Amino acid sequence: MEEKIEASPKPEISSLTMHEIWTSLKYGFWDFRRAPGYGLFFAAFYAVLGNMLTLIGAGTFLWTLALALGFPLVAPFAAVGFYEVSRRLEAEEPLDRMGVLGVVWNERRRQLPWVGVVLALIFLFWSFFAHMMVALFLGISSVGSTSLDAFLATNDGRVMLAAQVVVGGAVAFLTYGLTAVSLPLLVDKEIDFVSAMLVSLKTVNANKATLGLWAAVIAMSLFVAMLPMFLGLFLALPVLGHATWHIYRRALYHPADSRESSRAT
Repeated sequence: MEEKIEASPKPEISSLTMHEIWTSLKYGFWDFRRAPGYGLFFAAFYAVLGNMLTLIGAGTFLWTLALALGFPLVAPFAAVGFYEVSRRLEAEEPLDRMGVLGVVWNERRRQLPWVGVVLALIFLFWSFFAHMMVALFLGISSVGSTSLDAFLATNDGRVMLAAQVVVGGAVAFLTYGLTAVSLPLLVDKEIDFVSAMLVSLKTVNANKATLGLWAAVIAMSLFVAMLPMFLGLFLALPVLGHATWHIYRRALYHPADSRESSRAT
């Protein structure tokens, strides 16, 4: 018989300053330096995944565009391992392989997989929308177009590209709002995924300027990191992943929190 896990109280939202972005990035880099093996291991998985997705749509500009704008939608879920490493470093817990990888594996029995389902649905919606826009503006035969020039050659093609960028940006920002602090919160505390995502949206709304800048830093870093065959992810993902943990710890205040995780082992 499994032991019943007591739910954590909902956290309070704090005010973030612009300086805390730089501070969190600095601490994120320090965490990466203290545990580089884990950073490279988790980043390698997603660098390989990114290249596999690119090969699936190789030679098709539409797939390249869809994946380029869609990959950042699932990137937050990639950082769960980084959150656990940063949590353990903060709590001065051992970084043994079985402990870290075991906790990540055990997330399948908690609330995080449901966030993964939400992200997957958003990604599928975006992929469907990208193809539908091409079919509506340029016809079914253009869905498999391999050339950017084919889309830029006509006014309809240019409007379609602009619409995809605008909608893709809006979807990405919504996804960011849902996951900005919800994923590290779910790693750290016992809370349902719906409440965690609502807390995340409220946190972003309460810190629009600061977390808007943080979103821009993430987007630009991931864009640059994906250019050379996703190799830049070996640096960008660990630093951003660890830094997000520190943003989370500054954005949310947990009453009576001893700064040790309430996770059930």
